[in-house]
Amino acid sequence: MAKVAFLGLGVMGFPMAGHLAARGHAVTVYNRTAARAEAWVARHGGTMAPTPAAAAAGAEFVMACVGNDDDLRAVCLGPAGAFAGMGGGAVFVDHTTVSARIARELATLAGERGLGFVDAPVSGGQAGAENGQLSVMCGGPAADYARAEPVIAAYARICRRIGDSGAGQIAKMMNQICIAGVVQGLSEALAFGEKAGLDGKAVVEVIAQGAAGSWQMANRHATMLEDRFDFGFAVDWMRKDLRICLEAAAAAGASLPMTALVDQFYADVQRMGGGRWDTSSLIRRLR
Repeated sequence: MAKVAFLGLGVMGFPMAGHLAARGHAVTVYNRTAARAEAWVARHGGTMAPTPAAAAAGAEFVMACVGNDDDLRAVCLGPAGAFAGMGGGAVFVDHTTVSARIARELATLAGERGLGFVDAPVSGGQAGAENGQLSVMCGGPAADYARAEPVIAAYARICRRIGDSGAGQIAKMMNQICIAGVVQGLSEALAFGEKAGLDGKAVVEVIAQGAAGSWQMANRHATMLEDRFDFGFAVDWMRKDLRICLEAAAAAGASLPMTALVDQFYADVQRMGGGRWDTSSLIRRLR
């Protein structure tokens, strides 16, 4: 079992760190709001630290799951950042969805300090984190990944190294592009069925068993039909992810017309006051 630090105890990080503790790892947690770290320790044991550097001191692995590029840079760098507290040979594993650019930047800085770095964004949502069934796509040196993979396994259904630093983040962008298209298609189908007078649940029971079936259909159609969206992955976070996708595509010379369109549909949802609604709320703008 390893000595592990976990930075960021949001809806994803809180249960992910819990799975590490349940596997017997010695876990020290840090969260910007200390009350959240106190709640985690009360539930799972372990210890809490006042700064990322203090949490990382003596840790073999430092996991992070924060909000965006700036948040990640803040927990890594500076005198209170994790890199300042990590000893040579320790590995930083970033589960945040951020740009490939920041992943490569931090990987370079980590290497200069004799640290390992793996960009390892996750897919599976809050339910996947709580059930320890996340899909983890990784980038970084093969040796760093090989060391980190048994620890990541505490909350992963599947974990794969895709390539060098930044490859995990590019893979996560591909994941978000796929989700955007599927949710928009499902929204249009369900809204169309409603206006045509069909029983949406009955239709889904049939079509979900064929080529139209998807995770989104299986897990979100009922709440979409019930017009409930106060859960799940927030529209605000999806727009952040799609912005990363579109910026990376522009840099690579790739065309993402559907993604750009759905991003604007999510902007419509934000204007409706739905920034914290689940991403399946795309159907709300069609009603």
